[in-house]
Amino acid sequence: MLVVIFVLMRAIPGDPARLMLGERASPEAVAALREQMGLNDPLYVQFFTFLGDVLRGDLGVSLQSRQPVTAELMARYPATVELAIFAMLLASVLGILAGVVSAVWRNSLLDYGVMAAALVGVSMPIFWLGLVLMMLFSVRLHWLPAGGRLDARMIWDGATQFVVLESLVRGHWTVFVTGLRHLILPGIALATIPLSIIARITRSSMLEVLNLDYIRTARAKGLPNWRVNFRHALKNALLPVVTIIGLQVGLLLGGAVLTETIFSWPGIGRYIVMAISARDYPVVQGGILLITLAMILVNLLVDVIYTLIDPRIRYQ
Repeated sequence: MLVVIFVLMRAIPGDPARLMLGERASPEAVAALREQMGLNDPLYVQFFTFLGDVLRGDLGVSLQSRQPVTAELMARYPATVELAIFAMLLASVLGILAGVVSAVWRNSLLDYGVMAAALVGVSMPIFWLGLVLMMLFSVRLHWLPAGGRLDARMIWDGATQFVVLESLVRGHWTVFVTGLRHLILPGIALATIPLSIIARITRSSMLEVLNLDYIRTARAKGLPNWRVNFRHALKNALLPVVTIIGLQVGLLLGGAVLTETIFSWPGIGRYIVMAISARDYPVVQGGILLITLAMILVNLLVDVIYTLIDPRIRYQ
């Protein structure tokens, strides 16, 4: 991944030194800045320098702000994590519920309606949905704010950048409500695709489990339908659902780029987009590396959760 990031960034047209100094800068000034930033070194020298810094935990210095990339990423990453958690909770709860309902009442109008909605949701572009939500609920109805994490006049002095979570724990209800209202629209836009995918996978898995012998035995014993569906069937149908949720969490951490850009959300996705426009190599390389590590950790966590859901699975 480090190799891919490094090569693709150098393949993008544009000179970072020229972008920093402007079009009217003299060739001498541009050449001096390129030498200062190490851009005149051979590519293999630049790569091994970058690799050595990464192994030491140093992601370099931003070419634009001249600040350490690690510090800037850590200041913005909580905003992306908070948005991804909210969107994933929304998608998981509603998606699993919709999938169960669709499977239990299969081939009914309710089933057709849920699956049609899921098909529309998975096909809908995030940038279009975000603009529609903003136009409807912010511009027309004035119910929710159009962007940002807090109101412009509100100052947050928390110890972390997890505004909603920390304000809830500390009992700052005004900040909590304001942060939650700012979180709703981008959270809905980001949750639409994973919600639709989770609903479809849950339905398929539930239909397979509901036809097994032990489900018929549970019904023959006279157990209530809700207990058969949620206690026996759903638990055994969760393995593929958990897999999809784990993959979607990783994708949300990296796929929040469009959502953050549309809603001016100060997260890592919007930061990377701005860095790409400025050819800020260290920021883009560090940001994508951070997202990659998050996806690896999420998939590791999913493997561990397997053993909690299905006792037949044990890793020696």
